[in-house]
Amino acid sequence: MLQRFGKVWRLGFLTACIILFTGGALAADLSSFTPVRTQYVAALAEPNAKSGTGAEKWGLWRVDPGPRGVWLRNYQKLVDAGGVAPAQWKFSAADWWLDENGLIMEAPAFGVPAGRYVVTGDREVMTVLTVYPKDATGTQRWELADDATIYDVTHLRCRSARYTPQDESKACTPALAPQGNFPISETKPMPDVMNCKKQDYTVLFIVGIE
Repeated sequence: MLQRFGKVWRLGFLTACIILFTGGALAADLSSFTPVRTQYVAALAEPNAKSGTGAEKWGLWRVDPGPRGVWLRNYQKLVDAGGVAPAQWKFSAADWWLDENGLIMEAPAFGVPAGRYVVTGDREVMTVLTVYPKDATGTQRWELADDATIYDVTHLRCRSARYTPQDESKACTPALAPQGNFPISETKPMPDVMNCKKQDYTVLFIVGIE
């Protein structure tokens, strides 16, 4: 994953939106939003969904996890370091993440805080994502503005998958990941890993917060 939008924000948030979305492609009023360094959402939703529930199961990286990651080929060095990455995050053999380049990533924080966010997939669409407070069951609703879908705000080149053991008696480890499969193109799923359950996540960029 890579940081993006720095030059756009230096132009001025509202000015950039006017330039990019002349003609009504972005209907939401962004005057109450503050630009932020790009944050990354690991979302679970169907590509054509415009709203739904389950945002409490989404992940959030407040900083780009890519540069903080560890290459698969360096996994043994990570083990030898007690599971502590050079960026000082702790690897968990019971719950680990890979990106499209073959980088072992730190886990995101789970549950996107309630609020409104400007999101994009760095393609044609930028819109507002509303994440609602948890209800009595702990479930969070979410909704996109401007009739946008999750696919519209998915960054297709960024991929992320979470791996957990299928059976506690068998090791689910990055050492078993097929290194020759990387990098993964945007048209292919993240690879399966022996003895592991895999969960693919959609990646959205947060570039503004209300």
